[in-house]
Amino acid sequence: MSTLQAQLPALQIVVPLLAAPLCSLLRRPALAWGLAAAVSGASFAVAAALAVAVSDGSEIAYLLGGWAAPWGIEYRIDALNALVLVIVTGASTVTLVHARLSVAREVRRERIGLFYTAWLLCLTGMLGMAITGDAFNVFVFLEISSLATYTLVALGPGREALLAAFRYLVLGSIGATFFLIGVGLLYMMTGTLNMADLAGRLGGVAHTRTVTAGIVFVILGLGLKAAVFPLHAWLPAAYACAPSSAASFLAGTATKVSVYVLARFLFDVFGVDLSFGRLDPGTFLVLLAIAGIVAGSAVAVFQDHVKRLLAWSSIAQIGYMVLGLGLGTAAGATASILHLFNHALMKVALFLAVGNLVYRTGSAALASLAGVGRNMPWTMGAFLMAAMSLVGVPLTAGFVSKWYLLRAALEEGLWPIAIVILISSLLAAIYLWRVIGVAFFERAGPDTVQAHAAEAPWTMVAPVVALAAANVWFGVETSFSTGFAALAGAALAGGGP
Repeated sequence: MSTLQAQLPALQIVVPLLAAPLCSLLRRPALAWGLAAAVSGASFAVAAALAVAVSDGSEIAYLLGGWAAPWGIEYRIDALNALVLVIVTGASTVTLVHARLSVAREVRRERIGLFYTAWLLCLTGMLGMAITGDAFNVFVFLEISSLATYTLVALGPGREALLAAFRYLVLGSIGATFFLIGVGLLYMMTGTLNMADLAGRLGGVAHTRTVTAGIVFVILGLGLKAAVFPLHAWLPAAYACAPSSAASFLAGTATKVSVYVLARFLFDVFGVDLSFGRLDPGTFLVLLAIAGIVAGSAVAVFQDHVKRLLAWSSIAQIGYMVLGLGLGTAAGATASILHLFNHALMKVALFLAVGNLVYRTGSAALASLAGVGRNMPWTMGAFLMAAMSLVGVPLTAGFVSKWYLLRAALEEGLWPIAIVILISSLLAAIYLWRVIGVAFFERAGPDTVQAHAAEAPWTMVAPVVALAAANVWFGVETSFSTGFAALAGAALAGGGP
């Protein structure tokens, strides 16, 4: 392995972290965007290289400063977090292509440099959460990502964005505090923060109330950050009020990284025997997941703001991911990881399509989209394709992950879950059809903005069309997504990092 290849895990974090403050110093918005896009693209290349390196089931351990774990901080890459790194950097890069014109329209010119600074810090935080093997470092990167996310939401148009950011800040701080308390309790009983070392030492003290309390705090904290029902109150307003590009980026990454960390702690740190045996939080997670799937889908049906509709849809889709984890099996973990990847494809495409609509009509309200499908056929065609994937139509990515989840549930004899998945899919078809029906089959008044709307610029259309095509590609050619998900799921359920 060359010297450069050996440093890839560090470069994954260092490059966006160092580039972030430079964006705020660049006075021309185009330069700030160019730097952010270039850095994000480089991060995606690094993530892809790391994914190739571990695609055979091997692991990469990187010791910061040469200090051996558990005394030093360790970055550890396997199939699971390599896939998460690809998701985060890929979503960031594709969304940044779209962001140049969208951000210029929705964010004040003097704040655009700050916007891209916050973007790169958010990217750094999420990549750090995925790659680190140290429990306290998870908290550090969680806070970096969270503080940057609050800024991205607050920079949205309208005063509602400030209120949404403040609500997110309060609830996010509670979640981070819970997580830190949990890690502190586990450290008190084991004397280590290295996640692999922590897993090895927990067995001897697993019977104590301190460890039980630590596990509960960790799960609650991560559940709040992942917007697991009923800890989801921050998400609808945050996604609805953030700038369109930021909402797309966050919808495809933020909650998924938290779901990944939850999976890592449940399976690797706490271990299968503890998480799905004596304490059995898995059963509780399954019940919350089912409630979230039904509630999120049902509430989405009644939304008249498309961003808010998609936000409630995300709460339901997070339920799918948590449901797979709660089963505590290799098949369930595989389904959860697969849906984590596929949902990123769907939801980024949908939010970017809405960003195009906002760019041309100035609103994401359902009533303002009457007839816009005729004038913006590429955008709404891509929206339709991504919507079909979200519903779970065969030959789309969404169908594949729902099928895997259905099989995992039936293997455990949980046939009622099949009914829940069917009901949720029907509700998804209803609320997405409301958007499609208005856009294609209603007519706008002759003097309205949407009646004269033109297709968005190609730099905004191309990412949406590419992602819509990816939803079909990964519904037909599934070797990459299912291969990585199966590799990661088997490793998780096998126990031990």
